[in-house]
Amino acid sequence: MKKARIAIFASGNGTNAESIMQYFQGHTDIEVSLLLSNNAEALALKRATDHHVSTFVFNREEFKEGISILAALQENNITHLVLAGFLWLIPPYLLTTYRDKIINIHPALLPKHGGKGMYGIKVHEAVKLSGDTETGITIHMVDEEYDKGKVLFQASCGVEKDYSAAQIAECVHSLEHKHYPEVIERWVLGL
Repeated sequence: MKKARIAIFASGNGTNAESIMQYFQGHTDIEVSLLLSNNAEALALKRATDHHVSTFVFNREEFKEGISILAALQENNITHLVLAGFLWLIPPYLLTTYRDKIINIHPALLPKHGGKGMYGIKVHEAVKLSGDTETGITIHMVDEEYDKGKVLFQASCGVEKDYSAAQIAECVHSLEHKHYPEVIERWVLGL
């Protein structure tokens, strides 16, 4: 089998991106080859450099028109795209080029607390406000709408009444780091 080559799209801190890069270091069938970001200040870029993963920074116009993005993906022979804290809607040219090869993680149990504008601490605040007694993660395929693609995996954790949004986030982050790399591996390998 030819080695699968992953590109990670990240906008911020990059803790999920880093856990993915660590997981696949030395993997026989999968490697993280590129990290792309729409934020030149994203800590995810430094994390990628620290792991000897190539980086590419782009702006909204470049993302919209696609030529430089597709060139970067092709130059790195990318076979799969992984979203890890990337906040922009994926454009049609990527959905077409990487049909059924784009995966995302959402920090809640979809369909609850998903959609445009629902990311990061906003999701955990919504969970707290709703009075939900559990939350978690959803790993799903990416399609034309925010958080609507086919669900591949969910994991949950309990939410106590006195939990702050930050405490909820901590619970969810531990689930993300534990499960996302393994689910990516199974998805890429078709297991």
